[in-house]
Amino acid sequence: MTVPGDELLFLPLGGSGEIGMNVNLYGCRGQWIMVDLGMTFAEPGLPGIELILPDLSFIEAERERLLGVVLTHGHEDHIGAIPYLAADLGAPLYATPFTAGLIRRKLEEEGLHKDVPLHIVPLGGQLDLGPFSLRYIALAHSIPEGNALLIETPFGRVFHTGDWKLDDRPLIGDPVNEAELKAIGDQGVLALVGDSTNVFNPEPSGSESAVRDGLMEVIGRRTTGRVVVTTFASNASRIQTLGEVARATGRRLVLAGRSLERIVAVGRAVGYLSRLPELMSLEAAAAARPETLLIASTGTQGEPQAALARMAEGTHPHIRLEPGDCVIYSSKNIPGNEMAIGRVQNALAARGVEIISGSSAHVHVSGHPGRPELEAMYGWIRPRIAIPVHGERRHLEEHARLARTCGVAEAVVPMNGTVIRLAPGPAGIVAHAPAGRLVLDGEVILPADSATMNMRRKLAWGGLIVVTMAFDRRDRLVGEVMVLARGVPVEEEAEDFLAECAEAAEAVARKVPLSERRRLEDDVKVAVRRVARSWTGKKPLTDVQILNL
Repeated sequence: MTVPGDELLFLPLGGSGEIGMNVNLYGCRGQWIMVDLGMTFAEPGLPGIELILPDLSFIEAERERLLGVVLTHGHEDHIGAIPYLAADLGAPLYATPFTAGLIRRKLEEEGLHKDVPLHIVPLGGQLDLGPFSLRYIALAHSIPEGNALLIETPFGRVFHTGDWKLDDRPLIGDPVNEAELKAIGDQGVLALVGDSTNVFNPEPSGSESAVRDGLMEVIGRRTTGRVVVTTFASNASRIQTLGEVARATGRRLVLAGRSLERIVAVGRAVGYLSRLPELMSLEAAAAARPETLLIASTGTQGEPQAALARMAEGTHPHIRLEPGDCVIYSSKNIPGNEMAIGRVQNALAARGVEIISGSSAHVHVSGHPGRPELEAMYGWIRPRIAIPVHGERRHLEEHARLARTCGVAEAVVPMNGTVIRLAPGPAGIVAHAPAGRLVLDGEVILPADSATMNMRRKLAWGGLIVVTMAFDRRDRLVGEVMVLARGVPVEEEAEDFLAECAEAAEAVARKVPLSERRRLEDDVKVAVRRVARSWTGKKPLTDVQILNL
């Protein structure tokens, strides 16, 4: 299946079965649209890799049928793959002003701003793409201009929530328009494709105004030392909160981290953060009295090059943390980052810095809906079909169960590559498309399961042994067999280990003639690995080099 027929299809290529890397396709009458084009961060099993991108080979093969890429908001897991993959798609991008500002900067940094068309859609605006008519519906999230998409098709309407929450006291934007959402439901909705991140949370996500009150209390009672607040750079509402707290507590706001500076610049350019107080530069902060500073910092997830990690290690060029200073984690731990976060926090503790997190004070709220908010949304939209996305398998299955308890007639759980027919007829899985992961390795994009990455994992796990053997013109072994080992855990016994490996290789060379070169190489590898296994319990990657003299 490559061409949608007289039907409405939904196909996720990322973000279903995982949290992050959101890419969703809708197909109808021979054409496709894409909603979001995100990335995610690499896990430890991919050594040397920081970014993971979606495999778009399916839609790249059908690029002439792709009408456009519509972006719901500006988080990296929704727009982060654009600089790496959008040019190959050859389709225009559509986004609201703040999100477009972030995308434009990404494209400019990669020299692609003239190659990838980017169209700005006004807040609440509408666009028509072939058989699809899309309207942006404002919803609260932890970044300005979080949006749902109401997608009109010949087969019915789809409400694609994007990332969202309910906030009756947002610091940026307006509260959710309940009447508008009810009106959408009154007019009939075929399917709701929705955020599953916090489906296990029995409480609402909470308001950013409550975080402001919590930070005001925690920071207001501190009269000595620097206060560093680390938060997700994209959370412009949190930056606005910190500006208000700084003003109220008599401190100067300082930004530490280029991504924070970028968000503030883009936000101001499109009319946000107008009430932010004058910022103090890092250079000025280095000479300022500690008790006068409130420093907003990147590095919530323990990123080693982020500003907070460098402060913790004492390598930041301007900020030197001391006993009596305080670091507030105004963020949540993303699963998989616990060890990295712990390393930074231990380094902070070693400096005598007090650490405050959401477990001890009300300093963070989520940008995703808890169960009460999901129930409210289903009550307003009343779709016939629920398609849970933006979650691991357990999140999606639980979201489907919740939707059914809310009176939704049908619920289909997708995984990346699952082709779901939404209409006509009952919803169901009708095919599977290729879906996978790519890695950004330096400046090269590779499949995550490529030979390069498989070899790198083997190198990281077992190390490397290189055996070099020289033969004369009569195919006789000349001189000693040379063995080099890297990353093999033999330490002080390395000399004896290498000698035994050489002996094993030489014994094979005496039995297997050079004329059977492939067999000779394979048998030497087996013999040397056997020695390594007996010494270390590991089977290093082994390479055999044969020289003809």
